[in-house]
Amino acid sequence: MQNEFPKAPSAEALADLQTREQDAICVNESTLNHPWWYNFKYAAWGILFGIVFVKAEIVSWFRIQEMFRFESFHYVWRIGTAVMVGLISVLIIRRTKARTIYGEEIHIPAKTFNKGQIYGALIFGLGWAITGACPGPLFAQIGAGYSVIIVTFISAVAGTWVYGYFREKLPH
Repeated sequence: MQNEFPKAPSAEALADLQTREQDAICVNESTLNHPWWYNFKYAAWGILFGIVFVKAEIVSWFRIQEMFRFESFHYVWRIGTAVMVGLISVLIIRRTKARTIYGEEIHIPAKTFNKGQIYGALIFGLGWAITGACPGPLFAQIGAGYSVIIVTFISAVAGTWVYGYFREKLPH
C-alpha cells in the first residue's frame, strides 16, 4: 500500500519560503493530501469549541457590551487567558522546534509592524463594540440561535472582500 502522506517539504523549499516577504497572509507549506473525510475531525472540534464558547458566555453580546462599558471584566479575563495561552504555545513551538503529528516542521514567520495594523485594530474594535461579535464567536452566535448575527456575518464577509479587493492599494 502506498503511503498517502508525502515527506515534509525539502530544505530548499523551506529556505525559499523563509526568504519571501511575509505579511499578514497565512502561508501553508504543507504538502500532505488527505482524503475529504479527514475534515470531519475539524468539524467535530469546531462544534466542541462552539459549545465551550456558548457555555463560557464568550458569544454573549451582553458580556461584550459590559466589557466595552467597563462594567465587568468577565470577558477581559478570558481574552487575557487566551493571549497568555497563545504566547506560551508559540514560545514552546519555537523553542522546541515542534513538528506536526505528520512530522512536518512548524514555521511561524516573523511579522513586521505597519501603521495599517493600527487602523485595522480601530475598525475591528469599533465593529466589535457596535455589533457584540467578532470573527471567533460569530459562528457560535449563529449556532446558538442569535439570528440577527447573520447581518454581522454578511458584513464581515463583505468587509473581507473589500479588503481583498483594495489590499494592494492600501498603505503599508
